[in-house]
Amino acid sequence: MQKQVQVFYSGRVQGVGFRFTAVSLAEKSGVKGFVRNLDDGRVEVLAEAEEKNLEDFLAQVSREFSSYISDAQVSWSEPGGKFKQFEIRF
Repeated sequence: MQKQVQVFYSGRVQGVGFRFTAVSLAEKSGVKGFVRNLDDGRVEVLAEAEEKNLEDFLAQVSREFSSYISDAQVSWSEPGGKFKQFEIRF
């Protein structure tokens, strides 16, 4: 079942390669959407895929950046179906 997940990561998540790694992990997991830095120091991920693919993607992000992430606010919803790839937004 297709889902959408939005995650706000807090901690030392900017300036550590988070966005570029997220793109790589998303492409390997078949996830579409975007990642971007926010002005308040957090990183936002908005992603769509099969629920299992999203769970795998989020688990990989958490493992990769476990020493940098202090909090992750996760919310699930129905997909909008508007993404063709996973990209960095500025």
